[in-house]
Amino acid sequence: MILGADVGGTFTDLVLVDANAITTVKVLTTAVQSDGIATGAETLAAGTPINLFIHGTTVATNALLEGKGARTALITDVGFEDVIEIARQDRPSLYDSYHDRPRPLVSRDDRIGVDRDFAAVIEIEAEAVAVAFVNGHEEPDRERAILESLREHGFEGPVSLSSVVAPEFREYERTSTTVLNAYLTPSSAHYLASLDATLVESGLVRKMSLMRSSGGLISASDAAALPASILLSGPAGGVIATAAFAGAHGNRRVVSFDMGGTSTDVCRIDEGVFDISYQRTIGGYECRLPSVGIHTVGAGGGSIAWIDAGGSLRVGPQSAGAEPGPACYGKGGSRATVSDANVVLGRIAPDASLGGSVSIDFNSAVAAIEPLAETLGLPIEETAVGIIAIAEDVMGGAIRKVSIEEGTDPRGAHLYAFGGAGGLHATSLARTLGMAGVVIPPHGGVFSALGLLLAPPRSDVAQSVFVTGTDLSQIEGVASALTANASQALADAGHGVDRIELVVDVRYLGQSHEIGVLFGMGDSSEDVAVRFHEAHERRNGFARPDDPVEIVTVRCTAFGRPSLTIDELPQTPARGQAPFTMRTIWGRTGLTQAVVVNRNDLGVGAVITGPTIVEEDEATTFVGEGESGVVAPDGSIEVTW
Repeated sequence: MILGADVGGTFTDLVLVDANAITTVKVLTTAVQSDGIATGAETLAAGTPINLFIHGTTVATNALLEGKGARTALITDVGFEDVIEIARQDRPSLYDSYHDRPRPLVSRDDRIGVDRDFAAVIEIEAEAVAVAFVNGHEEPDRERAILESLREHGFEGPVSLSSVVAPEFREYERTSTTVLNAYLTPSSAHYLASLDATLVESGLVRKMSLMRSSGGLISASDAAALPASILLSGPAGGVIATAAFAGAHGNRRVVSFDMGGTSTDVCRIDEGVFDISYQRTIGGYECRLPSVGIHTVGAGGGSIAWIDAGGSLRVGPQSAGAEPGPACYGKGGSRATVSDANVVLGRIAPDASLGGSVSIDFNSAVAAIEPLAETLGLPIEETAVGIIAIAEDVMGGAIRKVSIEEGTDPRGAHLYAFGGAGGLHATSLARTLGMAGVVIPPHGGVFSALGLLLAPPRSDVAQSVFVTGTDLSQIEGVASALTANASQALADAGHGVDRIELVVDVRYLGQSHEIGVLFGMGDSSEDVAVRFHEAHERRNGFARPDDPVEIVTVRCTAFGRPSLTIDELPQTPARGQAPFTMRTIWGRTGLTQAVVVNRNDLGVGAVITGPTIVEEDEATTFVGEGESGVVAPDGSIEVTW
């Protein structure tokens, strides 16, 4: 028995897989995430111990965005105490003079500069310490000496060393990442210890792993020491699952589309490979650790509709969250959301029970949209159509961001839609962008949690180098050392090595930024240069093949074997002939009659002709006029037009 749990802003999704079946449950996300997880796990396990629990969590993200991390001290070189505040001197919003960077995570009084001849670090009053010297990536012994001094002088809190967290050049990004890690360590370690007590020590779960931002698994103890690596933990699961299902379907170009209650996450996947970014800005703070190339926008089922000062209807990024949630949840919410609009238009049943735990309140949805309709001078239904159109425009922009703006054409690609609300909006988005079709995978409402079970154990290590010319012996030496380190890290966590991937960051000599390209032992400098020129032209629209190139960083990733593969997932048979009902809804051309069918009643080969609403416990799919779908052998619904 293997359990995956993905905590979102509104719902916590759980998927349990054993030899015979996949069972799922959605529970409302609780203030203490472990409470909702324990409730769902007990419901699914029914007293049987779970062999492995894999967790996608937002605990580190929430602590950062809510400013609830630890008081942190920074120890660095004299004269470099303000690196985290000076940053790169770029403005977050070029033409908005009132838009400032977020407040530094370390106050000026807690930044300590030491020279090379320091005798002892002064008394530390903070809860956590970040140590980041300007050349810390080249001088790990100097940073370790600070750690030893801190321990000798009685500091017992967590200490993050830049030479361990992010041993790469560029002192600002490395310092920012190290500070982030230190800031998040106490709260993350406390949460994981609490979760361990709730699940493992109680006997409900035998072993626990967490999803890394990079799309692989990390042990709970390692995650507690490196919480910056799990900042984007949850959304990565959906990308892993999309890549697996797309490969099984033979779709080479896809975009994952995960629409939940609070936000929408999209990611481009080509030939089964998703982009990994080695530098992300999260809440305004730089993080130099690998993460899946996901783009997130504040448009989800709980996104709030409002009217701006100019009288225009807007949607998001504010969200109703889990408490009180959209008005249609009947829990006291009064502001209109995207979910309320779908209820008013009949796309979500007025008597539905979302996730088996939230009963829809149709009248509250109408009451929430009514004030907006009066202000705009429109009928309630037309206002609801407008809310959905605006939300879809925001989500369409996210898809353009990961495709057109990165040099690829979304036309001809398939959109894999999941999350509780993904199937309601996918075909409209895909048709607008000229995409080839939409795939609604099985268990779409808890798809990210399912993806956790398909993720491999993963270890990422890197080292900065500066190599030009044709002699790559230094690169191969560093790659060999990194391979040994990454393999040992997996072994220490109890995993074997399934495969190794090497990447080198390359740039034109004198450039400020680099692009990662694959590297193989025995590759020539010409092999590396050709890959870099092609990648540069694909991303930037041009290449300079006659210019010299420089390798600046070597990266190694060791992968273990995932707990499950897509071929090992049990299939859920249909219940039989699909009964259906009819419902009046607002479609894309106005009032119309739609077929309503339960997804569990659709067998392989079943054909769906729009307008049809496909309902299931965790999600709803809307197949519009002029669209048709067919159920694939694995239970996916493939929609075309």
